[in-house]
Amino acid sequence: MDEPCYTCRRRRIRCDQTQSPCVKCATSGYQCFASRPLRWVEGLAIRGKLRGVSLATKSASPAKKAKSRIESDSSDDSLASASESALSVVRSPESQVTPLEPVITIPPTIGDFAISNLDAVSRYYLDYYNESICGLFIVYDSDRNPLRALMSLALLDNTLLKPVLALAARHRVNRHCSFRDLTVNASSDQMIANSDALRFKYQAIQGIAQALGDAKSRNRDETVASIFLLVFLDLLESGSDRWNVHLEGAKRLLEPSTPDSQVVSRHDSGQTIEDLRNFLASQIYSIETLGGTFVRPKLLSQYDLLGGPQFQETVEQSFLGCPEYLLDAIRYLSARRDTIASSECHDDSTWSYFIEDTISMVNFIQQFDCTVWASSLPYLGTTPPRDTSSLCTLAQSYKIGALIYGKRVLGALTKECLPLEDLLQELLATIESLQNDESLYKCILWPIIIAGLECRRQEQRDSVRTYMESFWEQTKCVNVINASKIIEDRWQRCDGAEPSHWIFSIGHLGRDWLLI
Repeated sequence: MDEPCYTCRRRRIRCDQTQSPCVKCATSGYQCFASRPLRWVEGLAIRGKLRGVSLATKSASPAKKAKSRIESDSSDDSLASASESALSVVRSPESQVTPLEPVITIPPTIGDFAISNLDAVSRYYLDYYNESICGLFIVYDSDRNPLRALMSLALLDNTLLKPVLALAARHRVNRHCSFRDLTVNASSDQMIANSDALRFKYQAIQGIAQALGDAKSRNRDETVASIFLLVFLDLLESGSDRWNVHLEGAKRLLEPSTPDSQVVSRHDSGQTIEDLRNFLASQIYSIETLGGTFVRPKLLSQYDLLGGPQFQETVEQSFLGCPEYLLDAIRYLSARRDTIASSECHDDSTWSYFIEDTISMVNFIQQFDCTVWASSLPYLGTTPPRDTSSLCTLAQSYKIGALIYGKRVLGALTKECLPLEDLLQELLATIESLQNDESLYKCILWPIIIAGLECRRQEQRDSVRTYMESFWEQTKCVNVINASKIIEDRWQRCDGAEPSHWIFSIGHLGRDWLLI
């Protein structure tokens, strides 16, 4: 950079001028502008008689189209039209991409200057990630969204950029599939997007492999984030493509080699990097805990990633929104389940201790107050006011699911099948009440799976089928389709039998499924 960027000048700090975007803007999460950005206004002038006056045209101007596309983040029609133009490119045999026309809208979070080195297709998918992916894997989207903060880091790190683009491309492919048919149409842009998704995924894995082979790059936060994004990519692809390996790798890299290295690293990093580390650690804990309930015992190692500084629990920086208190309880219950499944022998006094402890844990879950939890969550002033009652319902769905899981583990310890019909009906009603809440419904696949494994009556099963199809329509994550097949198969095989042993059998399906 020949001169300091406009953003640093406006912030009254010294710009490092080493690259674009500059390091200070990237680490702080600010847009890095080379000069004062243009501001689109309605009309021919911002003041005077021509203010608000525009020329009559047959169609909307490109600027107006761009503005409306960014503001209507949830509109499928606008995304579809943008996708058509973005993929209207000429691809030569050498895989060169030549745009036929202006193809994308610049995301407002990065700006023209920062992405000028990207090709047209990458720019399109980065925009798609900004509009469709950032809000998908977070409870409430906001300008404090950690997944959106990754965009500025991805522009500085090609290894991180590739999984970001792969996520966007795969989600775009899934948007044109149905719940009952995942066939990719060979005669449409869907095939092009599918090729892009595979290419970006291959490049992401290659880049991560190279970074892991380099002692300097191995423990960089961008490398950890790249591996973590592959877990989200697995949710979009199938839910069983080595997600556990990616999770284990990310956990190992997050653990500092020495306590001193953690202090130095965190002291020298910007707030954005610090927030990213906290986000990665807390979400890995959440995925590992909830995902571990449906896999083979001890498939996942139990690293205490939250044993250090306690993270502030916020739904604006959470993937699923499950209260941390319930996560700790579910984690304990899974450990007891693994103890039962192991071949290790225990005396009567040890079993009595396990039973008493599990009863206490189930009681702790029962006493958890969802209303207090929802109302006491810290509020990020940059986001619109939240609906506390809806957050309470979200927590209630996880609470009831945890109660059912806990009582099944307790039943396995005491060798009895506890009646849970009332809890099941309450869980189904709670899920039903969240169906129209787009922000929260995408977070409750785990409670839906619990309900599906428990239900025995036909009307209950029909409700679960509806919930899963609705989840697909809102997320386009293929793991819910595979979850539906798993549950349908269980209904056929175990029809009429007691549902108490699913806590063991669900993990022995030939593949390790991430059903969250």
